[in-house]
Amino acid sequence: MRSSRWRAVETQAVAWLAARRDLLDPRHTQPDRVLFTRKALIETAFLVGLRARLDDAPLTDDYAALLEQVEDVARQPSYREMIPRDEAALLLYAGTYAALRLCGREDLEFRRIIQQAVDGGYAAAFERIPYRQLDLLHTLHVCGIEHDLPTMDEVLPFTLLCRRPNVLKLTDRDVYAITHTIFYVTDFGRREPVWPEGYDPGEGVELVEALLVLAEGRANADLTGELLCCLYSLGVTDACTEDRVWAYLESVQEDSGRVNGPEGVVHPGIDSGDDHYRRWAEAYHTTIVAALAGLLARSPRRRPVTARRNPPAALRLETPLRSAAVWLCEASLAQDPRTGLAGVAAAALGAAAIGEHDLVQPALQYYAARLADADPAFWQEQGMEVVGEFALALRTAEVTCPSLDSFLKAAADAVSSLTTIPVDIADGVHRLHALGFIPASTAGAIPRQNAHREPPHYPLHAALALREALESYHLGQLAATVRTLVHQGHGPHRITQDAIAFLIAQQNTDGAFGHPATDEPAARRRAQYSWTRSAVTALATTVERRDAIATG
Repeated sequence: MRSSRWRAVETQAVAWLAARRDLLDPRHTQPDRVLFTRKALIETAFLVGLRARLDDAPLTDDYAALLEQVEDVARQPSYREMIPRDEAALLLYAGTYAALRLCGREDLEFRRIIQQAVDGGYAAAFERIPYRQLDLLHTLHVCGIEHDLPTMDEVLPFTLLCRRPNVLKLTDRDVYAITHTIFYVTDFGRREPVWPEGYDPGEGVELVEALLVLAEGRANADLTGELLCCLYSLGVTDACTEDRVWAYLESVQEDSGRVNGPEGVVHPGIDSGDDHYRRWAEAYHTTIVAALAGLLARSPRRRPVTARRNPPAALRLETPLRSAAVWLCEASLAQDPRTGLAGVAAAALGAAAIGEHDLVQPALQYYAARLADADPAFWQEQGMEVVGEFALALRTAEVTCPSLDSFLKAAADAVSSLTTIPVDIADGVHRLHALGFIPASTAGAIPRQNAHREPPHYPLHAALALREALESYHLGQLAATVRTLVHQGHGPHRITQDAIAFLIAQQNTDGAFGHPATDEPAARRRAQYSWTRSAVTALATTVERRDAIATG
């Protein structure tokens, strides 16, 4: 079933490309489209070349038609002679020679021009960022061109892939740098790289899988396809991830085989009124990627790499929680109780998570005394989550608050009168049971979610929410999303861990979270108080779940 899926996507994609191969000829296009057309030609040529390398079977009619188009353009002197005229653009032409060579269409004059450019002291010498240098090295490798440049393994440590980037901060350009790095250093799955010392290749798989969630969540078929190709290039055979991504690619492939590219990419001439050209220009690259994914899916796999599920250097949350709890307690003493109680409750939650209840003792005593005669309406407006955490902290500290006890007893009586317990008050009922206000039989009627195991699918909407919160610097939203994900069992996932790492990096030396980017003292205080409260709650939940998993 899975095999037929791969072949269908590849076959239809190649058929669509072959039917529009006339658009690959830079001789017959408008002047402002020539460079774009040459790029499309080389990418199509590379697909055909890989087909010849990865599958010994004769080229199908559509692949053969594409090869004939590539050869027809490349045999023209006006095409190959662009190399000595513009050595900086060597890679824009060398890939066509590589495809011809791989398909048994050796062209010695074309090869001589490429070798001459490489030896000329500029085409292979000017400064390139690491993944572009890998592009050059890989192209020369498949061209069979000799050179004295560093090896791919020597360049690999300087790439973004090997620098452990935060997935939530990566731009599309960054992700393309990562995908192409994997393509080149693995030679599309044919080569075993020498990974940098101390680098676990499982980190690369973990990174790719996280980026797949973000790409699919944004409905970016181009990046989704490239990242799937990366998994194949790394030898990964995760059926769960593979099936999900193929289902997505199938859903976006049109009946013609066309796969539309991401929105926002502007191509020359798409507003000219030529709908045939526009639909090709907007989709040719993503359609090539879909075909490549199908090709790699059915190609022999090298030794597989598995994702690193349990990072050896887990995030240390105890110190951030400790300093933030202390800051919250001090800040809450100066707040109106309607604002400050939530801060004290959060601080108590953080202190409990790290087993340092004494941190919040003074604040608990102060608020218990101040609210000893509070009206029930005050407790009602605070909500059961805040009230429950505050009550649990008071119980642990052996501090009493008469008005709170009365409110909780009244709430327990109301729950006991219900014939059925609504799901939306389940957490509150469990809190009342933990405080001893309702019997175990009542709380036991509501099952708790078992979140000790990471569910198979990371929620796409949550990943996008984290990305949006990071970009807009909405730390409260980011912290709340992290907390929800941890509750759902997604705490160990790379996306959640990187969100937590970003959150921790926003802590100041005094323990407060966030950088409000305003000089007005009151506004700064309000923002940091809100952010710190949210951050402490999220981090405390993370520690509690982590410890629960560790103890079984």
